[in-house]
Amino acid sequence: MANRSNESRESRRKNYHNRQSGGRIWTRIIKWIFLLILLVIVSGIGLFAYYAKDAPNISQDQLQSGGTSSLYTNDGKFLLSLGTEKRIYVKNKQIPQQLKDAVVSVEDKRFYNDRLGIDPIRIVGSMLTNAKSNSIAAGGSTITQQLVKLTVFSTDSSQRTLRRKAQEAWLAMKIQREYSKDQILEFYINKVYMNYGNYGMGTAANYYYKKNLNQLDLAQTALIAGLPNAPVAYDPYLYPEKARYRRNIVLKAMLDNNKITKKQYQQAINENIKTGLKKRRTNTESKIRKIDDPYIKEVISEVRSKGFDPYNDNLKITVNIDQKAQNKLYELANNGEVPFTNDAMQIGATVIDPNNGHVVAILGGRHLPSVQLGLDRAVQTGRSTGSSIKPVLDYAPAIQYLNWSTAKILDDSKYVYPGTNIQLYDWDNRYEGAMTMRYALEQSRNVPAVKTLAEVGVSRASKFVKRMGINVPKNSGLSVAIGANASSLQMAGAYSAFATEGIYHKPQFVSKIETPDGLSRNYDSSGTRVMKRSTAYMITDMLKGVIRSGSGTRAQIKGLYQAGKTGTVKYSDEELARYPSYSSTPKDSWFVGYTRSYVMSVWTGYDNLKDGTISGVGQQSAQLMYRSMMTYLMSKKTNANWVKPSSVIRARIVKNSNPPELATGNSGQWQLFVRGHAPAGISDNSANYDEEDEESNTNSSSSTNTQANTNITSNYYSGSTNQSSRTDQSSSRAQSSSTRRQSTQSSSSTAQSSKREEDTTTTRNEDKDN
Repeated sequence: MANRSNESRESRRKNYHNRQSGGRIWTRIIKWIFLLILLVIVSGIGLFAYYAKDAPNISQDQLQSGGTSSLYTNDGKFLLSLGTEKRIYVKNKQIPQQLKDAVVSVEDKRFYNDRLGIDPIRIVGSMLTNAKSNSIAAGGSTITQQLVKLTVFSTDSSQRTLRRKAQEAWLAMKIQREYSKDQILEFYINKVYMNYGNYGMGTAANYYYKKNLNQLDLAQTALIAGLPNAPVAYDPYLYPEKARYRRNIVLKAMLDNNKITKKQYQQAINENIKTGLKKRRTNTESKIRKIDDPYIKEVISEVRSKGFDPYNDNLKITVNIDQKAQNKLYELANNGEVPFTNDAMQIGATVIDPNNGHVVAILGGRHLPSVQLGLDRAVQTGRSTGSSIKPVLDYAPAIQYLNWSTAKILDDSKYVYPGTNIQLYDWDNRYEGAMTMRYALEQSRNVPAVKTLAEVGVSRASKFVKRMGINVPKNSGLSVAIGANASSLQMAGAYSAFATEGIYHKPQFVSKIETPDGLSRNYDSSGTRVMKRSTAYMITDMLKGVIRSGSGTRAQIKGLYQAGKTGTVKYSDEELARYPSYSSTPKDSWFVGYTRSYVMSVWTGYDNLKDGTISGVGQQSAQLMYRSMMTYLMSKKTNANWVKPSSVIRARIVKNSNPPELATGNSGQWQLFVRGHAPAGISDNSANYDEEDEESNTNSSSSTNTQANTNITSNYYSGSTNQSSRTDQSSSRAQSSSTRRQSTQSSSSTAQSSKREEDTTTTRNEDKDN
């Protein structure tokens, strides 16, 4: 008994000891958790304070200003503001209570009750909602925070950082202390973007209804209050059903917030969304806004693609426009200096500085209507390029991958597309037999181009042009060799790589964006090498011949070093069945030309088939437009020629020889070879080369070098036409002999080093097929 009693006491003692030990452990755990929570809170407060100390200042002027962005030129001059409608600023006493109730109900129903400027309950709720949806599905910002964002921060998603949110919260609390709720609501109501260049709800009431805010009925007030959420998406003119959906959301929020009765709600949601809506009108625009509209449209698109909202972020945007060049381009298309077939004939044109990708000027069309952000044919018109695609898609890859020379013999003979019964014709319905690649490109022969692409392979050529911004599907048929869909912007960008010895700069409308909080982003780049110097130089050399004696003689500018390519698109059989009178005229006409300073791409044609066809002098409009504009552009630029790289051999070759044979004396034709791939016995003798030689030597490699004919009768697959005149020939000494003569004694080691440098640099960007 005594033993059992002792055992019982020992057991109770151990249990008590265990309970005491367990209690001490839990006490320690709770203490550590408490300390950890305290540490997190203290650290959070410290981090918040650290971020908040760098928050930008906000003045009352900033809070009262509109949120529009401003455009500046590269030399720092103000160009224009994106907000075009004069803002009607409404003071607090002019804002009806009904509008205040609508805004607060849908945007921040606890607005009048919070004392911080931030809403912790809403923040936690949005965090839970976003966690469930695994995305940013809901926002936790109060009206005060939204006002801060509209005033000093951008909406760029990349800026949704902890630092930015901390500064936003700090500024919201600061504004909460310094201004009354009615003042904050006044600032917000007057700052939001309402579409069509309108800022502020007072301005919107006048624009949409021709009324003051206090004259709107409940349904109209709800529409105005709901627009800032997505002013374009809820446009009542273009998207009435979406506008009605958003209006009813606002009305339901007002009902739930006890600001309207069930009867008022029911009556308002039954009102037609267009009740009281005035006919949409265009804003009174300045001349500069009308001229620059296509450019502004692309700026807005580019800014948005970079994550900013140009209408709400209060940005300072530096654009690459040359306003004088933009004005000149517009004038040429509209003042009659360049002739067109008729007033319905349209044009899209792009001018780029190839050395940095800056879009200098852009033309969205002729006789542009007074509509902001209208159709921009320079970018949106992705029509077939005709033969202007040949240098990019066919011949450049042949030089790049197959090391073809300009003396490469190609066969212009009867050709039927594989697997079809479709016969390919040239512009003159003739075949000229054997010819050099140079002649085939200069005279824009179609069959050699298609056969060249077949040799290269569509897949490999597609990868090649993709690096220059041209999208050609890898499964395209061979007919793409003489016509791929692209815009004038894309074509100018692609040709810029020829102008810069193989370096491609993506065309850019915007060079810098500065946000109100002091952040600045520069978008200029050093470019990317997309082809060897040898490839770019050899293509340029051949394209000089296009203007000198080939299909582009109407683009000649006396004494100017330039290169370019024509392109003509024919009507399909189906189109000709509807409009048989169009059979002898082109559907579209292109010219893409360049110097070392500028690249210009021009498309001409009609928006609709029924509008007409290109006839008479209109067939030359693209070239004449280029000639006039490039003459203007180069008037204050150095007329610099391209310098042959050491990786290229220039030699006089016996006409039409296959394989190429070195000519004696002054006979033969000048041709180019990739160093290391020239036939035995052919060496560089370009010390004797003079571009004046090319003036009298058209490089014809066929037995019959016929004059071009403007009566174009080739079938749909024909890509380009020669011009009817060769009378525009111009000749001038290329440059001083000391500049134009190349040394023929480059050492083998130097040549090989140059070639290795090119191959290594380019290979980084080439596909596995190379």
